[in-house]
Amino acid sequence: MDVSPIITLTALVKQFGRFAALRGVSAEFAPGQLYAILGDNGAGKTTLLRALAGLAQPTRGSISILGTTDVRSVCHELGYMAHPSLLYDEMSGMENLRYFARLYGITDASRGAVNMTAVGLDPKLTRPVAQYSQGMRQRLSLARALLNDPKILLLDEPFSNVDVRSARAMVTLLAQMRGAGKTIFVVTHQAALLEGAADEFVWMDAGQITQRSRQLQPVETR
Repeated sequence: MDVSPIITLTALVKQFGRFAALRGVSAEFAPGQLYAILGDNGAGKTTLLRALAGLAQPTRGSISILGTTDVRSVCHELGYMAHPSLLYDEMSGMENLRYFARLYGITDASRGAVNMTAVGLDPKLTRPVAQYSQGMRQRLSLARALLNDPKILLLDEPFSNVDVRSARAMVTLLAQMRGAGKTIFVVTHQAALLEGAADEFVWMDAGQITQRSRQLQPVETR
């Protein structure tokens, strides 16, 4: 059965002054897959994720998401988790989620509690986020990215400073969401966590996609 790409990148370039963070990236990504985006610092991973989220306007080239090149018109179908947690420290976890839910126009009062539970946090926890561990902050940030029940989930280093047990629980949750039809992109330096869960590993270097493989170990090129 022919499945149309959910995302198509065509000669995508993103420059910051004279520095090209993305250098002519062209690729297609199928729906309902979990993609692990790998590479060294400065490879262009975060810039690619921000471009997909509509947060970084391409210098040249185009992005088609869900059949449109107007990324902002489909932003309600995207869930984005930045590397910094970007949470309000003075609020509790549930207060943070209720605030962001209002920004999305979500009126279902139970959505935040369901998502907190899904990522392994207690919705009844009243202490402010300033007192959360870094791992708890990461999990709450993931819960926030899930608030709008997105079709496409874009996660930048979601396992950063998360203990191994919690990280594995997050991977299980992501695999379940992929199984439910969501398309997931995970930028990570902890690729081994996604072995057995990711459908494809995508390597980047110097602003380009250099290799794609169903296996974690890249094919050696000469």
